[in-house]
Amino acid sequence: MIRVRKIRKFRDPDKQPAKGVYILPNALTLCGMFFGFYAIIAAINGKFIHSAWAIILANIFDGLDGWVARLTRTTTRFGVELDSLSDLVAFGVAPAILMYKWALFDFGRIGFAVAFIFAACGALRLARFNIQTVGIKSFKGLPIPGAATMLAATVLFCNEIIDYTPDKDIFFPLLTAFLAFLMVSTLKFHGLKEVDFKEKKPFWILLFFMLILLFIVIHPPFTVFILACIYVLSGIIENIIILLKKRKQSSSTKEGLIKEEKKQEVQDEKDKNL
Repeated sequence: MIRVRKIRKFRDPDKQPAKGVYILPNALTLCGMFFGFYAIIAAINGKFIHSAWAIILANIFDGLDGWVARLTRTTTRFGVELDSLSDLVAFGVAPAILMYKWALFDFGRIGFAVAFIFAACGALRLARFNIQTVGIKSFKGLPIPGAATMLAATVLFCNEIIDYTPDKDIFFPLLTAFLAFLMVSTLKFHGLKEVDFKEKKPFWILLFFMLILLFIVIHPPFTVFILACIYVLSGIIENIIILLKKRKQSSSTKEGLIKEEKKQEVQDEKDKNL
């Protein structure tokens, strides 16, 4: 019996890849951009609650497109660039216009400047993220979706929970500027990329997820606001703890060096006396 050997086909490195784009992840990215554009239109028309929810929905699609691309191994340079442009629209321009129309308009030029600073810092944050070293799963600076979700959740909390209408309240431009600063800072923030969904996790994590889902169903605006606050504040607190530990280590190192110098001086004096 004659055996027929299969000829293996090796990929030519000089051969250009086939033209085209992957539909599923890029379609999810465009859905996020659509909700971001809708948030802009809704904010201009004075529908602030609709605009805030549209930003949160855009955040969901922003997480889905990256997750689907990594799961299906369809990550491309085209998809990365499209995702950055979509993020700038949905999480940079949309929340800036929402805050300007809702709370910053009465401040005049100052309110306009604060809204622009948020959008500009969001663009800088995305540009810095695109040139970061591949493989780093944590974020350097507050992610722009997190900052946008914090602003959208604040609008929902004030309108649907406490029924508060901002009337030249200095808190809101300070909050917007503070979140803009966090985006371009060097503080470390965590992301879902650090979680390996392929590995087994403790059972309580599933129960915790069900509990969060239950709270979202019962009272969505309050739950989204609390989750956004926890994410931002936890990142700030963690960085403060890291800074204190570094200072403590540096101070202990300095004390050790000083003790060594004193010992050396004492030893030198003894040698001289001898």
